[in-house]
Amino acid sequence: MDGMIEDEDDCPELVPIDNPPGPPAEQIPVTIITGYLGAGKTTLLNYILTEQHNKRIAVILNEFGEGSALEKSLAVSHAGELYEEWLELRNGCLCCSVKDNGLKAIENLMAKKGKFDYILLETTGLADPGAVASMFWVDAELGSDVYLDGIVTVIDAKYGLQQLSEEKADGLINEAARQIAVADLTIINKVDLVNEDDLARIRDSVRSINGLVKILETQRSRVDLSEVLDLHSFDTKDGANLAEKLQLVKSTRPHLDKSILTVTFEVAGDLPEDALNVFIQDLLWEKMFKNKEGKPMTVIRLKGIVSFAGKAHQVILQGVHELYDLNETPQLWEEDPRINRLVFIGRNLDKDLLKEHFISAVVLKAEGC
Repeated sequence: MDGMIEDEDDCPELVPIDNPPGPPAEQIPVTIITGYLGAGKTTLLNYILTEQHNKRIAVILNEFGEGSALEKSLAVSHAGELYEEWLELRNGCLCCSVKDNGLKAIENLMAKKGKFDYILLETTGLADPGAVASMFWVDAELGSDVYLDGIVTVIDAKYGLQQLSEEKADGLINEAARQIAVADLTIINKVDLVNEDDLARIRDSVRSINGLVKILETQRSRVDLSEVLDLHSFDTKDGANLAEKLQLVKSTRPHLDKSILTVTFEVAGDLPEDALNVFIQDLLWEKMFKNKEGKPMTVIRLKGIVSFAGKAHQVILQGVHELYDLNETPQLWEEDPRINRLVFIGRNLDKDLLKEHFISAVVLKAEGC
């Protein structure tokens, strides 16, 4: 009898569920579009919604600011309360305003209107896109119908520098700088309103914050959609591009927002997976590492290509907000010795100290020290 009670108290063994045969259901990409009010996000969305692109795109707005033509076209206010309103467009696109920017809104959208080829989610000017992104990225692993494709930040060429240099109360990160730090693509908009020197300054400022980000320059948010959609910034399809890009990325120096910058370093050899996980968790979750001024290093975005013993393929490391993921890519290692390349974008980062922590916590473990 005692033995039976003990057995009942034991955790049941988890049994893996076999996936049904056949190809997996096609997931719909979600692109998050962020940027300060007035930078040109709504113009970009209008452009995407009216361009002929043979895609059925759903645009979800959750910013109810003044003066947005797109939002005015949706009667989103009724007796002081917001409610969902749908606007079907001739080119197969659909636009809606929702109360919340969560996954539930997107599931409701697909339940009511069927499948789309693409979903664009506009966040408010002051929202932290990293927090929104992590919601979709995690869910993609849970068999969701959607996956996070990338984060696009729109910057006003004329007022962007001013927004980036705004001093925030102690302990708060400048929102404009955070939006650039987390972005996969930045669109510097309204370039016709500034001279070449001013444009060079905003370009340098973006690059000083995020050394990995791709920069597009445009007028009236007119961009080639192939450069905005299907970025695959959070999955293994990005592996080959990222491996190349990481070899070119250099650590940056702080520019206007003195505290946010890009740090990158390389380390040769195979890494122990467990030790790498502990290092990343100490960095992202525990905020254990401090810079020379005693301020905790805060990582907003993390990317890397790493090598694990016994694995012929490169492993891609991705992190946003406080989430991270390690995934084997189709890319085989060709370098000998293999070089691990890591890029950290964040606040109060100290390259030398971070590399020291990495070597002592991860590399020396691999060497049995």
